[in-house]
Amino acid sequence: MQSASAVPLDGRTLSISGLLAIASGRSTAEVGPAALRLVEARHARLHAARERGAVYGANTGVGANRHENADDGAEHGLRLLRSHCAAVGPEEDDVTARAAMTVRLNQILAGGSGVSRRVAEALAAALRDGAVPSLHPWGAIGTADLSALAELGLTLAGERPWRSGNGPVITIDGTDALPMISSSALTVATSILALAQVEELIRASVVVAALSFLALRGNPEAYHPAVHRARAHPGQVEVATLLSGLVAGCAPPLRIQDPFGLRVVPQVTAPAIHAARSLHDVLTAELNAAVENPLVTDDGVLHHGQFHTATLAAGLDAVRSAFLPVLSLSSARVGLLMRPDMTGLRAFLADGPGGSSGVMISEYVVQDVLTEIRVGMQPIAAGTLTISLGLEEHASFATQGARSLRRMTRLAPTLLAAELVAAVRALRMAPGRLPDGTARDAFEVAAKNLDPRFEDRPLGTDLESAVAALPALAELL
Repeated sequence: MQSASAVPLDGRTLSISGLLAIASGRSTAEVGPAALRLVEARHARLHAARERGAVYGANTGVGANRHENADDGAEHGLRLLRSHCAAVGPEEDDVTARAAMTVRLNQILAGGSGVSRRVAEALAAALRDGAVPSLHPWGAIGTADLSALAELGLTLAGERPWRSGNGPVITIDGTDALPMISSSALTVATSILALAQVEELIRASVVVAALSFLALRGNPEAYHPAVHRARAHPGQVEVATLLSGLVAGCAPPLRIQDPFGLRVVPQVTAPAIHAARSLHDVLTAELNAAVENPLVTDDGVLHHGQFHTATLAAGLDAVRSAFLPVLSLSSARVGLLMRPDMTGLRAFLADGPGGSSGVMISEYVVQDVLTEIRVGMQPIAAGTLTISLGLEEHASFATQGARSLRRMTRLAPTLLAAELVAAVRALRMAPGRLPDGTARDAFEVAAKNLDPRFEDRPLGTDLESAVAALPALAELL
């Protein structure tokens, strides 16, 4: 009987949450016999096709060498892996490596690769036993993670050591090599890990915005249901409803109309939610896709361009583009929290002798981080290239989009943390502005780990503690 902690892999039904559970080690991967039988059958079809004529990568060279004969069996496969293994760039962490292995295994189980059953079983064994390879990312342009997956293939072949654990060593033959590397598994894994962070940060940003709203005694009319029903873009009513609930019972507003930092949170957050959900659907499809070239099917062995990840690249660009305004609006609220005319408190939420700086430096931190993010905001899909003697004249650059989104998610928490520190400080100074309910729960989650002192002091620890609180705030919604 399947254990409660096992996630089934069958090439058709793997979810993003299932992948994350396997990658983090919370769950194990369980491969069904039917999927392995399909792998075995398609491997036999690939061998038969190779016997009848030329099959790209199985008995030919690759890229611009596609017309050259390379029918020397296992040695051809190993040469292909060795030549494509650049092994440069920052080494991927264990979670990313396990995620990439899981993506690749599930795609193989979809039955299109023609790879041998022993490769699928070896990947499953490595995941089960906690073996992790060394994977280096550089050498991909959104048409397959050739270098990193060649490194994985050579690890399975025993030519490179497992970084941790006692992973299996198997024979890689001439029909295993190209099917092994003809995938963007690492790009997909990186995208999923980044998307999970984006989704969490979006939820946390709504909670943090509500705390700032309360500290600034905003006008809740901006979140009234009638306003958002009048132009109900996807996600906008949802965000406005969440904010209405969070600020329910708030103190009377100070202004008839608030600055944009408070007033347009639903309008700015909604596109990020919509883009993230769209990317979620794209990545779910990628997880369960047969993308290898050539593709082994019941209709034959077909050569194609299915490995091109244009849809993924566009989805990654859309999320980055939509998430940036959420962060810039947070930076605007930090600026509002510095102003005595907006808070009714001292400038920079200072306390103590005249000239005290309070949280002034956090505004500099926010603008530094926001600028770092903006530097990497060029649309990835706008890139062009010509490589492999002119044969390959286009690429999606989804790989670079995935890395860029992940870097964005590593910077963004500090920005949101600065707003959280300022909002909590303001509400400590004016506790009557905090109503009962979820907002108070959020305040207490953050406040219990933030230094309650108001005097001038280094704020690094506060910012780090606020970053650590963001996942718990996201869970409140």
